[in-house]
Amino acid sequence: MRVRRNKRFHAEIAASALSDIMFFLLLFFLIISTLANPNVIKLMLPKARTTATTDKAHTSVSVLVMEDETKQYFIDKVPVTYEELESKLAEQVQKTGDNTVIVRFPYNCLAQDMVDLLQVGERLKLKFVIAVSKQ
Repeated sequence: MRVRRNKRFHAEIAASALSDIMFFLLLFFLIISTLANPNVIKLMLPKARTTATTDKAHTSVSVLVMEDETKQYFIDKVPVTYEELESKLAEQVQKTGDNTVIVRFPYNCLAQDMVDLLQVGERLKLKFVIAVSKQ
């Protein structure tokens, strides 16, 4: 019986070391990207160089953050709870007939609180204007 030898040369690339390096690079970039993007986003409220004023009286919603992190909401300086904010705001807008609402957030207000309040305005189809303070 004749044994055939395979004498043809087969070119090979040792890829096992490359896959290890790629795995370590992927792991490195995942860890670095996690450290570079913290969960808390610092959001600075905008400051205006000039203060443009309006002559028309609009409904005003203010948020006040207390020292114990609780929030108080005011509609035209009348305190309301967050649960009744939507109904009172709809009532106020219907009474005045103006759907423009001026919103005042303190500098230490969380972005989630702003988003929650802006979602109330979105549900009521209101135009929210964020009031800013002069620098």
